Amino acid sequence: MQDAHSPKSSTPSCADRMSTVPAAFAREQVLIHLLMAFIATGLIFMLLPGTLVGVWNLFTISSEHAADSASLAWVQAHGHAQLFGWIGSFILGIGFYSTPNVRRVSTFGFRQGWLCWGLWTAGVALRWIADMYSWQWRVLLPVSSLMELLAVTLFLIQSARGHKLALIVKRKIEPWAVLVLGGTAGLALTVGFNVGECLYLTAAASTPVFPRDVASRLLVLATWGFVVPIVWGFTAHWMLVFLGLRPTNQALLLSGFWTCVGGVAFSLAGWFLPGATLILLGSFLAVVALRLFEPAEKPAKTAGVHPSFPAFVRLAYGWLIVAAFLSLWAAMAHGAAGIAGAGRHALTVGFFSTMVFSVAPRILPAFMSRKQLFSSKLMLVSLSALTAGCLVRVVSQIVAYQGYADWAWTVLPASATLELLAFLAFGINMLGTMLQPPMLPRLQ
Repeated sequence: MQDAHSPKSSTPSCADRMSTVPAAFAREQVLIHLLMAFIATGLIFMLLPGTLVGVWNLFTISSEHAADSASLAWVQAHGHAQLFGWIGSFILGIGFYSTPNVRRVSTFGFRQGWLCWGLWTAGVALRWIADMYSWQWRVLLPVSSLMELLAVTLFLIQSARGHKLALIVKRKIEPWAVLVLGGTAGLALTVGFNVGECLYLTAAASTPVFPRDVASRLLVLATWGFVVPIVWGFTAHWMLVFLGLRPTNQALLLSGFWTCVGGVAFSLAGWFLPGATLILLGSFLAVVALRLFEPAEKPAKTAGVHPSFPAFVRLAYGWLIVAAFLSLWAAMAHGAAGIAGAGRHALTVGFFSTMVFSVAPRILPAFMSRKQLFSSKLMLVSLSALTAGCLVRVVSQIVAYQGYADWAWTVLPASATLELLAFLAFGINMLGTMLQPPMLPRLQ
């Protein structure tokens, strides 16, 4: 028997362990609800302020046979809603959910997450209103940008806390995490850039529209400096198992990342040709490093999703190379609008959207504690329609905008219709998945 004066054992008793189980389930449920809030918000921005406005803009351009016939403010409202409201919300939600050791933090960490969601959602919504309607834009523009900055700051604080705990345990940061952290730094720079320009417009401009040169630099930073590295990092982290790939060449992946960072820096300085060259080189190095197009080492894990999942992930990276090539072509052609716009579409729809449409059905049901994806057939419909729409859009935009053939103007609406169908199918699939009953036991 243990003496009354002897020290107590440091090993937790069975009762102590059992008492922590309900608290762990409660924290998991709160985290799932936070993730679902970000995902639902992203879907709303994707479908309404994003896709529908984009379709309207494209129909206007097609009917007028002029690239500049759509309101530039509406074009920027569409882009901000898609890039920040949809992709940004998904990344922040998944970031909060997958931050190392987040389930061990106090409830204060979850309150930060909810505050981040509220600020981010309100900031993106106010920015969309300012661009679309120009109502009180001198107030809404800086307020929205500051709300987005504060939301990202809260995310960075929570992320830094979680990664610090992970670093203490592992004593190193994996290369994939370096890319994700680098992309997160790109997000911070993007929202900081946005705040500065919004404050400048408020003081010196007559409209809330960003000048084309400034918008181009901000877009390079937001896409190649923020979203692309995060997608590369999560690909290296998840696709090794999901697609049965050979081990990633980590040194080459880091080389591709830093080369792309150099390209972003050159582009921000206004040197778009060397910037685009480095971005293309960095993208090529990343694709080779990820070994996506080499024979797989193990069978892909497609349980619960459509069997075409591996093919569409690889197709997304094909669009990445196309986007980087078109960016270089546009830089060599001194910013030709048709080529540059096609490159942006290949990146944002071809790469970003195809990756989200492929990976979200694979990981989100498990993250949200749902039994399975609502419909694997809807997954195929969304990816097929998206691919067809993006292909039609990229080709017809180059042909029409550059004046190669008039028939291409009449084809543009077909691409918009196909992509609208794709986004609707994806949205219904995700909504149907979220509405399923959770697998976690209900706490009394």
